[in-house]
Parts: sequence; structure tokens; C-alpha cells
Amino acid sequence: MIITEQKPIQNIIDSLQEYSRIFIIGCGECATACKTGGEAEVLKMKKELESSGKTVTGSCVPSAPCIAAKLKAELSKNIKGLKEAEAVLVLSCGLGVQSFRDNDRLGLAVFPALNTVFGAVMDAEGNFYEKCSMCGECVLDITGGICPVTLCAKGLLNGPCGGMNKGKCEVDKDQDCAWVLIYKELEKNNKLESLKEIRPPKDFKKSGKPHKLVMAK
Repeated sequence: MIITEQKPIQNIIDSLQEYSRIFIIGCGECATACKTGGEAEVLKMKKELESSGKTVTGSCVPSAPCIAAKLKAELSKNIKGLKEAEAVLVLSCGLGVQSFRDNDRLGLAVFPALNTVFGAVMDAEGNFYEKCSMCGECVLDITGGICPVTLCAKGLLNGPCGGMNKGKCEVDKDQDCAWVLIYKELEKNNKLESLKEIRPPKDFKKSGKPHKLVMAK
């Protein structure tokens, strides 16, 4: 799940100041789940833009705008509104914005309405928590399923720093020290011996940008 937050509405309007006819694209997956780019948010954005003097030529909410096939299917259904637009406002993460740019054949200006914040898991109550940094070198097998790269403020791989106090992080005293959580989890599963092994420095080449995974032959 990719978490987003809406940019201040005045910032959005300012970014569109050169354009009067706008098409809006939402997201039926992550942005819908965190209430930043679903049907309700697209409708609200439409009203905001119209109240500022813009003309909204149409809108759509692809189930997953980051997937080209799903995005293009929605765009084809809304080609009339797109042809009438000067710019497109995308209520999704940065992936959806760039996916539209890559698949746009009309040369429209494209703008993000949201800030992409982090990748997260969602709990049973609908809350979102960042758990993975997508670092390319997963250590969950040796840390009891708890990621120190993400949950430790310093990304330490060999135990807590000297600032840990009463199980809390020195950077954020309301946050549990990731390595205390790891210790408790390994202790519960009788795997504390694994903590004696010194882990080598992280290979940051594996998290170099941009990544790609070519599936086509």
C-alpha cells in the first residue's frame, strides 16, 4: 500500500494557473484506501476547481493507474473529456502520475494533486504503518520478521545504539526501539544466538535508483 496525502488546495490551484480546462484522474487502489484519490475525493476536487474558475472536462478512477493496461482502458472510455482538457490532475501516488505521462498520446500537461509519503501495511482498524523500505536486501529472516532498516531511526543492523532508553528510541521517545522488539521476538522463538553474528554493512547498491524488472521477452 502506498500512502499519499493531498497537497494544500491553494498549491494545486496555483500549479494549474495557466490552464482553464482540467481532467481529473483518481486511483481505485491505494489512494482510495487512504481517502486521497477515490470517487469521493475526485468529486470534491472537481468542486474545488470549479469554485476557483476552472472547467472540469471529465474524470475517471482507474482501478490501478500505475498499471498501463488498466489506465489506458479508462482513458479510452473518457477520450472526449481528455481531448477537451488542457491539463490532467492526478489524485494518486507519483507512480500514477508518471504512468499517465508515459501513456498520454495527447500531449497534455500533467500535475500531481497528492504527495507520496510511504509504503505501508494496513491493520484491521484501517490504520497505516510504514514497515518496509524496499531496500533490496531483506533481513527479516534474521530479525524475527521486524525490519530494522525501516523501524530503527538509524537503520542499524547489529543491535541498538547507545541512545536507547527503557526500550524507547532516542530519536522519538514515543517509539519502541526496533532492536528491543527484535530481541523480544528472537527470545520468544529461542533464537537469541543469532544476535551474536556480526552482520556486514548494507550493500546500498541494491537500493540504487531507478530499478527495473523487464518481464517481456
